[in-house]
Amino acid sequence: MADSEEEVDTRIESLLDHRQSLTDELLADPYDLILYLKRALVHSDLGYPDLASGDAYRALLLTDEILNDGFEYHEMATRSLAKYANGTTVGVLDHGALGEDGSRLARSTSGSDPIALATLASIRCFQILALSLLLCGCLKSAYGFCERGLAVSPNNRELRNTMSYIQTVSQRRMRVLISDPNDLPDWGVVRREVYPWNDNEPDRFSDEALEFLNSELAQAAPKCCVKVSELPVLLVGASDTDDYEIIPTCNQLGVFAKDDIAPGEDVLTEYSLVTANNRLKDSVCDACSGDLPPLGPDSQAINCPECYDTVFCDQYCFEKAQQLYHPAVCDKDVDSIAKDPEAKEADESLHLLLLARVLAMAAHQDIHPLEVTQIKFLWGDFVDTKSNEINPSPNAGPPPDWTLPFSFKYNIETPLHILEKMEINIYETLARHDIWVFNTVYSKLRGTASARKNPRDGRPDVAAVHPFWCLANHDCNPNVTWEWGGRMVLRARETRVVGNAPGGIRSGEEILNHYCDVNLPVQQRREWASGSLGGWCMCQSETGPGSVGSCTLSSPTSSTDLIN
Repeated sequence: MADSEEEVDTRIESLLDHRQSLTDELLADPYDLILYLKRALVHSDLGYPDLASGDAYRALLLTDEILNDGFEYHEMATRSLAKYANGTTVGVLDHGALGEDGSRLARSTSGSDPIALATLASIRCFQILALSLLLCGCLKSAYGFCERGLAVSPNNRELRNTMSYIQTVSQRRMRVLISDPNDLPDWGVVRREVYPWNDNEPDRFSDEALEFLNSELAQAAPKCCVKVSELPVLLVGASDTDDYEIIPTCNQLGVFAKDDIAPGEDVLTEYSLVTANNRLKDSVCDACSGDLPPLGPDSQAINCPECYDTVFCDQYCFEKAQQLYHPAVCDKDVDSIAKDPEAKEADESLHLLLLARVLAMAAHQDIHPLEVTQIKFLWGDFVDTKSNEINPSPNAGPPPDWTLPFSFKYNIETPLHILEKMEINIYETLARHDIWVFNTVYSKLRGTASARKNPRDGRPDVAAVHPFWCLANHDCNPNVTWEWGGRMVLRARETRVVGNAPGGIRSGEEILNHYCDVNLPVQQRREWASGSLGGWCMCQSETGPGSVGSCTLSSPTSSTDLIN
């Protein structure tokens, strides 16, 4: 290993130790906004501007608590900040022009006024939020925090510099001069990985994991089992590997037949509560998102007795909801959040609502969100942490390609708002509701959720995650077809797509699902896979341009670069 690489590794290790120390302190005193600001800077140095934004936002919320004596956490936040109001300079606030503001405040208040210190800290929050969100690519939100910071400190040099950077980046990104801040792009990409401190991610290939998955699968697909499957590596673009005799492969989980399955026979019938509906007051079951039965005296539909507007399609769904998630959101005024979104945000609202369902399941079951059974073993398209790192060396190569879509609204602000609506303390539950936890759940949902479009306007309005349906790998010559209507049903095809070959599945054969329209031309299927899964499908038998061919979709990188 080169000396520079050893220096980077030592630096990262030291920063991770510092991060853990600050996290431990926050768990002991979750209302200490100075600790959040300190950890935000460590996250920035580690190359996680999204996590830095999350810490700075929590710190900003705590400054609001201090400045408003009627707020819920005013007393705790004020008490935590008071220990710093001792006339000495707080290191994390001694930053550029902000240090000058701090000196003036210290002289005018004898350094003993938590209100003045909170005002100063709020400016530091705005600085970190604006710059970090700019680095994430969330220009509109970055601009908004710049404006709010400049309203408090009009001549703050760092905020003015960041505002200038935002305008420069927006012109380069949009190729036009943006005059209205509302037109600035607000989505970026961040690191998609199993974070170095994440102790919740299971080894999906372990004997223990396979034993658990197979015990669960037996209920939904008694003729099937989960095993490790060797799949071709997805490509990120055009390549000559189509002509290789040996294609690079990696391991993924797959579903295999234990017994012969006849053509037309059901392979899997899976029920899931990880569902979402973004239409307000739409006629779908709150639990399974299936259509509600017709109203009438004999209708099986059941209203929740506590929040009457919440309806379930039958007694089974009502009982499952009560058992696994609904009490956490019952009569908590969360029903309208992210509902009836603009067309451009329909997809993102569904991802957010799926995250909200996972948070509700975790809250009601009193477990960590990443321990929720329905998502714990999902594939997250994670990239190795080392491949995501930014090398600070002046001789470093180009920066890494981050892949997790990110926005301040959907990854930080609204998830925290949902938790508050659920009457969950977002400070004292930091261990379960840190921003990296939301990002990890999103990574899993984005690679596995399926959606249904509304026939009236073509917008996706219902989404769900069916863990075992996801484990059945895609092939452009599938041996099953599927339908979703409250239950996800995989059924053995009567005939195969290629050559109209007879259907059915023999014992030992892998269940080959399809995630897109298999009648699309090869190029369109590859474009779909690149956008949805991060790489081209690997067709094995193409008979000509636009033919159907066989391709099994797996991970978008090599097996050594992917943490499954």
